[in-house]
Amino acid sequence: MRQFACWGLALLVVCFATPLSASELDKIVERENKAAGIKLAAAPVVGDHVFLRRVFVDLIGRIPTEAEVREFASWPEQGRREKLIDKLIADERFADRWTIFYADMLRLRSNATGGPALIAYVHNAVKTGMPYDEMCRRLIYTNGKANKVPEAGFILGDDADPLAMASITSQVFMGVRIGCAQCHDHPFDVWKRRDFYDMAAYFGKTRRYESQLTRVVYATEADQNTILWPPEGSGPDADRKPIPAKFPFSLAAFEKQPQYLARLESVRKTKAEAKAKPLAKGPSVDDLLNDTADKVAKTASGKLPEAGVTAEAKADIRKIDPSAGGYRSSDLREQLAKQVTDPKNRYFSRALVNRAWKTLVGRGFVEPIDDFRQDNPAAHPQAMDYLADEFVASDYDLRTLVKLVVTSDAYQRDHAPEATEEAARHEMEVALLATPMRRMIAESLYDSVVTAGHLFEAKHSPGKNTKVLTEIVRVPKEGAGKPTELIKTAGTPAMAMEKKGAPASAGGSYALEDAIELDFTALLKAGEDEPEVDEMKVMSKEELEAQRMTQERMMRTKMEYIEKTVTRTIDDNPVFNTSLRMQSPAPEGHFLRVFGQPNRTDLGDLRDDSASMRQALMMLNGRVIHEAARVGDLEPIAKFVMGKDANPDEAVKFAYLEILTRKPTEEEVREGKEIIVAGATVSDGVADLRWILLNCNEFRFLP
Repeated sequence: MRQFACWGLALLVVCFATPLSASELDKIVERENKAAGIKLAAAPVVGDHVFLRRVFVDLIGRIPTEAEVREFASWPEQGRREKLIDKLIADERFADRWTIFYADMLRLRSNATGGPALIAYVHNAVKTGMPYDEMCRRLIYTNGKANKVPEAGFILGDDADPLAMASITSQVFMGVRIGCAQCHDHPFDVWKRRDFYDMAAYFGKTRRYESQLTRVVYATEADQNTILWPPEGSGPDADRKPIPAKFPFSLAAFEKQPQYLARLESVRKTKAEAKAKPLAKGPSVDDLLNDTADKVAKTASGKLPEAGVTAEAKADIRKIDPSAGGYRSSDLREQLAKQVTDPKNRYFSRALVNRAWKTLVGRGFVEPIDDFRQDNPAAHPQAMDYLADEFVASDYDLRTLVKLVVTSDAYQRDHAPEATEEAARHEMEVALLATPMRRMIAESLYDSVVTAGHLFEAKHSPGKNTKVLTEIVRVPKEGAGKPTELIKTAGTPAMAMEKKGAPASAGGSYALEDAIELDFTALLKAGEDEPEVDEMKVMSKEELEAQRMTQERMMRTKMEYIEKTVTRTIDDNPVFNTSLRMQSPAPEGHFLRVFGQPNRTDLGDLRDDSASMRQALMMLNGRVIHEAARVGDLEPIAKFVMGKDANPDEAVKFAYLEILTRKPTEEEVREGKEIIVAGATVSDGVADLRWILLNCNEFRFLP
């Protein structure tokens, strides 16, 4: 159903392409293709209507609304694409969409220890433009209490296991699968078993503790390193000793400082100068302790030696990181974090660029995206290095990287022609002469359905869409209960979740598309307000006994119940939340999981974009599709559907514009009118048409 019909003047949109001038990135790609002897013709740059839909989905995770289509069409043709990109990058949904990108990469999970606060922290980092290297450093080295110190959720999410963290750190942040060397030396890989254990030693002193009293979980440092060499199982006579930490990756060396590093220094200097004057610093730990020592010396005989109690106290206190909530910081992991994020560590910047390119274009420079090695070279190494250098020079700014990609011809090219043979199609896509066909990621598909169906807000007037429910409930025999109070919506205050509307069906049936929204601000604030471990109160024996006796009395109290049939009328006007802020990963069987959201527990667990029968059934029979297809009297399309001014032709055109971001052909208008006429009412007929459009491949796949 993929169409490329020109949009009429009535929609104020033109269909011809208005590409940006060839960027430096495109010139590099062209040179690399020429050097490789590639002579295939490139697919043309897509038209405005295709670009509009593609960039909306990629940057903010949903299709454009009818109003946004018209706004774009009203802008001057010259420069409208770059203007749109700037607007979307500044949109608040940009942080939501790209938090999903980081959540997949960092394996962020709401159900992991410290997971909710960690997701909120990463979201805030994207929202505020925190440099990527700074965010990663904090995740690698921070200790502290789960949720109280959000960054600590990264190490706690994998129970601070040093062997697991060695694999995770190298594969996630540098795209190197050094974990393959954990058990043995691979004959065809440069990474040896000793390299893996050198890396693991950075995490060897980190411990995960859980208070038996309060169940509080936190990460801190011990004195002993648990990573020993040779590894366990090396033989009964092996003399196993703690291994010193060593960074096994080489940093780039230059005879002369590259331009991108000079630009990075310039950007950071400008930022430092722009900051407000720092607050006056109070006395340091050494000042306070020295002052205490002086006072002690005045009141006691003799002089308190520096090597005595004061020196020991200083040494212990210096190990405490105030930002970690009072828990000991990790010197080893801080060293590791600096080396991983060093601007001269080419793996670090290339790995992120490769992931972003795969997300936006559909294919990484290196595939798989987290498997950088000598025998798996990049398809366009110079283009990847150009983006990596620009990313570093911008002070690791995600928005700068995204803009560089989406303003390029490589991103804006059409797919290979439909008649192209598979081998030629693959060659064109690898050479960046055509873009691969991409299905929307699960979250974008969900939010696009909700957008097309106007389900972020109520679309039916109060009383316009009532439903009668008959239920059997248990009530106290004496009639003391109130049956309507027995039906409650579950909530989880501890996770700072918000549940809007009733997307899970008022009748209590299925909830396979239900979205429970995370309040990121509340999650971060909740961690700040939590009491420290040593502030927790222990109940006295008397209080515990009183509580036990109360529970026994309640258990002995017998209450007889009877069943009653209760009929109630509800206003069936569901409102759905954005999936970009829901707890993740979603439960098994949920819409998002069915459409490929990974479980994020296994390292290297990427999104599955393969089709399945469950996906088809979800789209055909799912509640969110059903509600999106129905016509509400508060929707813009209602004026063409209801009342004396009903106009089936305009209803068809409007449906295509809202759902497929284009105008229908004359044949499609005729077919659409036939579907509407076949309905019991005009509203039912339009609902049938919208259901068909929502279920077509053109809706699910990016143009």
